[in-house]
Amino acid sequence: MNFLRNSLAAVGLCGLSSLALAAGNPLSVHVLNLENGLPSPGVKVTLEQHVGQDWKALSEGVTNEQGRISELFPTGQALTAGEYRVVFKTGEYFKQAKRDTFFPEIPVIFEVKQTEQHYHIPLLLSPYGFSTYRGS
Repeated sequence: MNFLRNSLAAVGLCGLSSLALAAGNPLSVHVLNLENGLPSPGVKVTLEQHVGQDWKALSEGVTNEQGRISELFPTGQALTAGEYRVVFKTGEYFKQAKRDTFFPEIPVIFEVKQTEQHYHIPLLLSPYGFSTYRGS
């Protein structure tokens, strides 16, 4: 029962957090721990763009105390249509917490079609599973 309650709380926090972020940088992320319903600070996250056959590194950041990176897209660059990949370095996060995990990193590939919109990628995380969706 606690797991379900914590999961619902985490989903609610993701929705509320994205409202405040929609006006600035075109890409934000949020990582929440499903085991305890709390934010996951200290998760390294990278952003890459699919160019030809390769992935081009664009930026990286680390989640803050609220488990967020509100400005992951490079400042001063225009968001263009195409495929992007956000990689959450979860192995490092769990290692620092002295926990095992099945997923050392979690890549989330998404497509940008409307460049004027804000893209928010929440990650609901546990050591042996995860869920993500497009936030707003």
